[in-house]
Amino acid sequence: MMSSALATPAYADLRMCNLTTSRIGIAIGYRDQQGWVTEGWWNIAPRGCETLLKGLLAARFYYVYAVDYDRGGEWAGRSFMCTREREFTIRGVEDCFARGFDRNGFFEVDTGEQKSWIQLTDPSRPGSAPAAPR
Repeated sequence: MMSSALATPAYADLRMCNLTTSRIGIAIGYRDQQGWVTEGWWNIAPRGCETLLKGLLAARFYYVYAVDYDRGGEWAGRSFMCTREREFTIRGVEDCFARGFDRNGFFEVDTGEQKSWIQLTDPSRPGSAPAAPR
């Protein structure tokens, strides 16, 4: 059975909130009309929020990789994409090392049902998810 959900309009702005007590760095990946792209880094203060992308979203699915600057650790997933240590925009997700980039696992976020928020919570809190769409 085909779903009509494929035709849902994109929401405006992609925003991320840091619900931890640490400073975190965020990288995102998504597919636009020209293919895969990864971008980073956004730095988000403890208990702060940042708008990562302004305007209509280019995709329904976004991929997030985040690092905890203060306590170490990361929020990662199984979708491997290219990154680097400093600010970046990278086209393509293939041959990261051969192209001089790092390679990290990103987790998928479906923006289909949410307005624009992605929240990162402290993984050490019992019952908390690494990323809880709101």
